[in-house]
Amino acid sequence: MHLPSFIARRYLFSKAHRNVINIISAVSAAAIGIGCMALIVILSVYNGFDKIVESAYNSYIPDYVIEPAKGKTIDVSKDNRIVTGLSGLSAAGEHVQSFYVLEETVYVQYDAVQSIAKIKGVDTSYFSLKRFEDNLVDGELAVSFGDVPRAVVEESLAASLMLRPQFSTPLEIYLPSRTEDISLMMPQSSLLSEEIRPAGIISMSSADDRGTIFIPQDIARSLMEYGEKECSRIEIFIDGEKSSSARSVKKSVINELRKSLGDDYTVKDRYQQNETIYKMMRAEKFAIYMILLFVVIIISVNILASLSMLIIEKKEDIETYKALGMTNGSVRKSFVLHGWLICMVGAVAGVALGLLLCWLQHRFHIVGLPGNFVVSYYPVVVKFSDVVLTLLSVAVIGLIMAYIPARSIRTNKKQ
Repeated sequence: MHLPSFIARRYLFSKAHRNVINIISAVSAAAIGIGCMALIVILSVYNGFDKIVESAYNSYIPDYVIEPAKGKTIDVSKDNRIVTGLSGLSAAGEHVQSFYVLEETVYVQYDAVQSIAKIKGVDTSYFSLKRFEDNLVDGELAVSFGDVPRAVVEESLAASLMLRPQFSTPLEIYLPSRTEDISLMMPQSSLLSEEIRPAGIISMSSADDRGTIFIPQDIARSLMEYGEKECSRIEIFIDGEKSSSARSVKKSVINELRKSLGDDYTVKDRYQQNETIYKMMRAEKFAIYMILLFVVIIISVNILASLSMLIIEKKEDIETYKALGMTNGSVRKSFVLHGWLICMVGAVAGVALGLLLCWLQHRFHIVGLPGNFVVSYYPVVVKFSDVVLTLLSVAVIGLIMAYIPARSIRTNKKQ
């Protein structure tokens, strides 16, 4: 039997008597348990909100985007590497759809209301993708009705323009010509314009997509005066992306695509397209973790106090252990283990309670979420990494706090 561990457990679970040291130790373990419970619950709630935000973005954001490293346009007719790369991606086994997209900032007017917006010229089959269906707010997702061009307007822009698909008023789009010189006498003569009626309203969470108007690609190309094979970006949508095999296959093919395109183009995945949002969510979670961990550190000072008092109380026991042949290191180790066990008992109990609370919230939606949000209750997603990180952090803190008072045990002097 490991003697220091036996002594540490004996001091922790002994029922011989209850004094103030035992009470302080129990309070310390309970406080650490509450801190660990708070860590698990709050981190899980952050994970829940992160999942909601990610699902809102991932519902319509393309899996990959090809953009020019320099300039604003991609001329497919002058570079065959893109066509070859997309063909290789399509041959990977899963269904792949790629769309040439044109983007530009424009001036729009609807009835008597004006605004700055971003047009997005897309193919007529763009909204055939099922992932857009959940984002439809009003009307229908279509950029054409037969040969009649239509527009799909982002929700916040539609609200500012007081636009509804049921109205017959056309949406007027204006864009300065790239080829005409601006006349100081008649500047409106250098503007290109199009009138197009709205077909639907779509909800988009990304800040970059706010104020977007989807219009037919040929209308956008006419306004922007681009050639038939020119575009602003290429969006790639992949079915079966949720399966691990599909992800591994696509990742290898995308890496090959990045290599073949070289430095002239950038290939961005979903994370890179919304890097700022993901970094912000991670920073918020890290900040709350550090704040709660600091609270646990303050609480664990009680272990230092209770262990210091225990060492003073057990001075005769320490001398007895030394007389029986225990080394100084073994004696110190006994008290370090005692303090560490106090910490870990509280940590394990707190984590278990936190997991139970998370399960109850996930199963029964006990705590509601005030206001008009996408969910009516606080979402929770427990991650194994959060549980391990919490236990490891508290274990290290407890070990340090237990070691500090144990150093006061003096070494034996040779007789």
